[in-house]
Amino acid sequence: MGGESKQTQQTSSVSNPWEPAQGALKGILGQLDPLIANSGLSSASTSAINQLQSSANAGNPYAGQIDSYTQNLLNGGGANNQAGNVQSGFDAYKAQTNPLASNTNYDPMQTPGLADALAALKSDITGSVNGQFAAAGRDSSGYNQQALGRGLTQGLAPVIVDQYNKNIANQQGAASNLYNASNTNAGLLAGLNQQGLANQQQGMTNSADALAAKNYGATQTLNLEQLKQSLPAQTLGLLAQIGVPIAGLGGQTSGTSTGTKEDSPMTQFMQFGQGLGALGNLWNKKS
Repeated sequence: MGGESKQTQQTSSVSNPWEPAQGALKGILGQLDPLIANSGLSSASTSAINQLQSSANAGNPYAGQIDSYTQNLLNGGGANNQAGNVQSGFDAYKAQTNPLASNTNYDPMQTPGLADALAALKSDITGSVNGQFAAAGRDSSGYNQQALGRGLTQGLAPVIVDQYNKNIANQQGAASNLYNASNTNAGLLAGLNQQGLANQQQGMTNSADALAAKNYGATQTLNLEQLKQSLPAQTLGLLAQIGVPIAGLGGQTSGTSTGTKEDSPMTQFMQFGQGLGALGNLWNKKS
């Protein structure tokens, strides 16, 4: 003989693992409420943004100067403005030097003033030699003529040779100076051209700054609009990091459960006896 019975019961449980800290947590939550209500832009932030917005609307005050400076650099920055003067100076030097520099006639007798100098020297030598022979009573003699010829040769030849060498030196010096001047002129012009190219390259680099200056207002406006959105979002994000974990602490559950269990022999016997008694009472009532 065996028996079993069914049982149904209500269950509930509460989980408060941080119950000792609930007071402090409630205090934190209480402080979060006004912070959330005030998570928008403060008056100071709004004032600062408005000031920046005003500056952005006015634009970059140096945009015009930056643009003018960039345009000047792109046009060479005036590096070649003096090129004409440099070339003009060289042309004038060349014109003044070239007759001598290109001269190939080294004839000393063509040298201005040399003939007069030689004539004076010849007269002095002739007078000196002839005077010596006249004093000795031998003027116009063969020895007189021989001595005169030697004296003239010794006196005039060095002057003529020296002038010849000077003519060569002067021509070569002028040619060398003209060559050096040509190189100097070419170097100056090349330097000016290179400076012009460097200025143009710098102008290309500065063009980005000039464009940024022109777009200053629009760029600042976009940045400020993003700032208006990001500041409250950042504040709410920080508050959420504090509030959301606290809101999830602890919990409470409830439910219904049904189960069966097997009665003990004594319980079964008592239940059987109670059943027989109830059956007997029913029988007697019918009789």
